[in-house]
Amino acid sequence: MSQSEKKLTSPASLAIDAVLVIGFFLYMYTVVSKHVPSNDKNMILLWGALCSACMTGVFWLAIQMFRVVLRAQLADRRK
Repeated sequence: MSQSEKKLTSPASLAIDAVLVIGFFLYMYTVVSKHVPSNDKNMILLWGALCSACMTGVFWLAIQMFRVVLRAQLADRRK
């Protein structure tokens, strides 16, 4: 507990993450919605959004893991 508490996120990094995640969701929706086996617009919207949301969650986790690894490598280089 003697380590100094340093804020790991900033408003700028949260904004960048939000833009990336929303952009990825919209891109994945356009890709996935073409592959929904239905002619009903509501079903295409529902299943395209659900599949895109799942993939976007994985993308968000990947961004967070990348940030943690990059921060650790930069901190290790400073020592």
